[in-house]
Amino acid sequence: MTTIATSTRTRVVIVGGGPAGLMVSHLLHLAGLDSVVLDNRTARTIETTHRAGILERDSVRLLADTGVDRVLTAGHRHAGISLRFAGLSHRIDFEGLTGASCWLYPQTDVFADLHRTRHRDGADLRYGISATEVHDVRDAPRVRYTDGEGRRHEITADLVVGADGSRSVCRDLVDGATRYFREYPFAWFGVLVEAPPSAPELVYARSERGFALISQRTASIQRMYFQCDPGEDPQDWSDDRVWAELQCRLAGEDGLRLREGPVLERTVLPFRSFVQAPMRHGRLLLAGDAAHTVPPTGAKGLNLALADARILAETIEAALAGDDLSALARYTDRALARVWKAQHFSYWLTTMLHRTPGASAFDEQRQLAELHTVVASPSGARYLAEGYTGWPEP
Repeated sequence: MTTIATSTRTRVVIVGGGPAGLMVSHLLHLAGLDSVVLDNRTARTIETTHRAGILERDSVRLLADTGVDRVLTAGHRHAGISLRFAGLSHRIDFEGLTGASCWLYPQTDVFADLHRTRHRDGADLRYGISATEVHDVRDAPRVRYTDGEGRRHEITADLVVGADGSRSVCRDLVDGATRYFREYPFAWFGVLVEAPPSAPELVYARSERGFALISQRTASIQRMYFQCDPGEDPQDWSDDRVWAELQCRLAGEDGLRLREGPVLERTVLPFRSFVQAPMRHGRLLLAGDAAHTVPPTGAKGLNLALADARILAETIEAALAGDDLSALARYTDRALARVWKAQHFSYWLTTMLHRTPGASAFDEQRQLAELHTVVASPSGARYLAEGYTGWPEP
């Protein structure tokens, strides 16, 4: 029989201490509801795992309105992007089309800000644990885990939030769930480079060699991506080869040339769309990548996680503060309404900008015609701007 070193009681135990889990904990704290946050990773590991981050208007508002407002001073507001194809760039003016902007702010910074805020407020955060087990989610949730010294602990709660990412253990506890998948025949080769910015805003480029994205991080560090085969080995690519490929994909009659520097990091990111429904079973509710993932083209992953957290915190407050667990039944429909819009938007941008292996000449010309239509039509450009900056929830 396993000896339990400590037993804790809380209103909500949150499995997963990334941005989604921390935001749920933060919002519950503001509503007067206590929680415990668990994560197998250390906080240092999460904070140093480099990820890009484009925040929608409402994601920035959620952070700022709840006191996590460093994004307003350390983030970079972007009022548009460039679509580049056939050797020319075409600006999509978000501000002019929708009155909204987005913010360039890495996911690691969102995590650091939320982690610091929860520490300041005295939150119960337990990182670097292992062997997490979730039990009895239908009526009396219990979570057990092992700490760094090998001792077992148990937490009992009214509700469990599964915000434990794309390799979630919580999602498997949802009985009778339907899972929707889409695999893509390509990946992104991502590089972190030491170089000045090559453009004032993000550049989404479609070329005969495939897609490329020119993003930013700081005045001296940039993030860039290009479409590749999922089996590509990053170690096969020298700095010169990386830059030659990127320059080729951005080349055009306007003479645009990227500013080069040392490649600091290389990685291959597979593409996948995934949705699980429902996002709730008994007293267990899922949030973020535990319930859905999107291709990175539309910059929706982090924003969906924060939107889930907001909806989930409102749902939990209604259920616990009002002593009405029937309120939990509304969570899945509210969350998935936005998730499926984001899935469509990400799929649309991905298929419009990437070169599909085996594509015919007809496919290539149709793709170019679609891009020309988007940049030439105020309605087409507005749809892209609305999707990119985010849809306000009614």
